Amino acid sequence: MINIQIAPQYEKLVEASLLDEAALATLNEANITLNVELTIAIDTDDTLQQLNHQFLGVNVPTDVLSFPADEFDPDGQIQYIGDVIISYPRAQQQAAKAGHTVNAEIQLLVVHGVLHLLGYDHQEILDKKRMWTVQESILNRLECNLNQLPD
Repeated sequence: MINIQIAPQYEKLVEASLLDEAALATLNEANITLNVELTIAIDTDDTLQQLNHQFLGVNVPTDVLSFPADEFDPDGQIQYIGDVIISYPRAQQQAAKAGHTVNAEIQLLVVHGVLHLLGYDHQEILDKKRMWTVQESILNRLECNLNQLPD
């Protein structure tokens, strides 16, 4: 189950179904067969800056944060894998710079964030190459119209 939370000021701007679709495509790419749950939130730069500062010690806004979790509900047989939080204003700026829609940018950020929940990282060159290859494959399957992928 994908829980979608969109800050009220962005509810009419974000297509929630695209968030769900991007998260499910990422789980499918990773061959996740367990009953999993995660949350995707769309919020403000201020919220992302506060979270970035609180949890990573970096006092600036960012486009996406992932908070992996490893919680299992034995009654529902559901694995909660974590939260992905996206800054709408940052996605809007990045989309304008790259020349694609905000919804395409948000799909990219969902895929990127969910990959982090699944253990992908891009700190090392080989890890980055692996993550970007998987990310691009998912976005192509989603027919997400991006002019470029992030560095």
